Amino acid sequence: MSLDAFRGFTMLAMASSGLGIVAVAKKMPDSVWAGIAPQLQHVEWIGCAAWDLIQPAFMFIVGVAMPFSFARRAAEGQSFGRQFRHALVRAVVLVLLGLMLYAQRERAYVFTNVLAQIGLGYAFVFLLIGRGWRVQLAAIAAILAGYWLAFALYPVPPPDFDYSKVSAKGGEVLPGFWAHWNKNTNLAADFDRWFLNLLPQAKPFDVNKGGYQTLNFVPEMANMILGLMAGEMLRQETASGRRLRWLALAGAACLALGLAAGCTICPMVKRIWTPSFALWSAGWTLWLLAAFYAVIDVAGWRRWSFPLVVVGMNSIAIYLMAQLWPGWVSTFLKAHIGPELFGGTCGPIWERSGVLLVLWMICWWLYRQKVFLRI
Repeated sequence: MSLDAFRGFTMLAMASSGLGIVAVAKKMPDSVWAGIAPQLQHVEWIGCAAWDLIQPAFMFIVGVAMPFSFARRAAEGQSFGRQFRHALVRAVVLVLLGLMLYAQRERAYVFTNVLAQIGLGYAFVFLLIGRGWRVQLAAIAAILAGYWLAFALYPVPPPDFDYSKVSAKGGEVLPGFWAHWNKNTNLAADFDRWFLNLLPQAKPFDVNKGGYQTLNFVPEMANMILGLMAGEMLRQETASGRRLRWLALAGAACLALGLAAGCTICPMVKRIWTPSFALWSAGWTLWLLAAFYAVIDVAGWRRWSFPLVVVGMNSIAIYLMAQLWPGWVSTFLKAHIGPELFGGTCGPIWERSGVLLVLWMICWWLYRQKVFLRI
């Protein structure tokens, strides 16, 4: 139950769009909202805010759920080959959904949507189920070290390069060795300039203005594998206290390694998912899972988590609704409640809260009808 609640918490955070607090903070720079706002938006380039942990949590949770899902399939008598085919189909569907969600806004093929990113790495992570912690840790080390080395060896632009041509400025342009991880002039950015232009685009692809790249899925697999390891540990017949210690210590180790890497060998950048960010974010998600597990499954305080579980059991549904419906829901609310409530300085908070409530109520109705959208 703690996993469903954690998933629901993550999806509600994503669907909230920060409850409009960032917009209100811009109008009231001296208010309490201005103090909260930095944690409800992505950092410019280096660093990590609470908002930057939503996607890592989503990736991590996918890994945690895999041992439970495929153990159930094995108990039903499904062969490895059939399970692998299912993993491949799920991966393809996730990638297609990610492409569709981006294309309906930009009329382009881009693989940076979280669903597409999960799909690109899903089949590989599936192959590590049940392989043991040594093999899984070796896979994480190989992924992160190999990805770091590929960036470190890739040539940087000449000193007189005009970074404004690639939508980079200020803290997105780093000096010295860290220039290998500058915005839109790195290995992954050049890969996208080649790969994405092989696909039919409304206009030739040049840069992603946010700096996000297709190859992010490679280091993201480290977060999924750590989730897989956590899921396999939670399925073991062992004392709950031992499970909690494992989660807490693993989280502390990831945080320490991520911080050390972020201060020495590469910057901590979520938008290109540097190895230091992968470890740092994994540490926080391990601790969050530990907190939900301690409160819900160990202490037995479950009733409060029902609103989260309702969403967590239909995560794909609320993700799609949050991507496709907010504008329509907002128009509906303004038409039937009146635009006055959504005007004024704090109007964005009421608007985003109303949209989130409607999406939650749809998930609640689906839960009551026992309708769960799965792939």
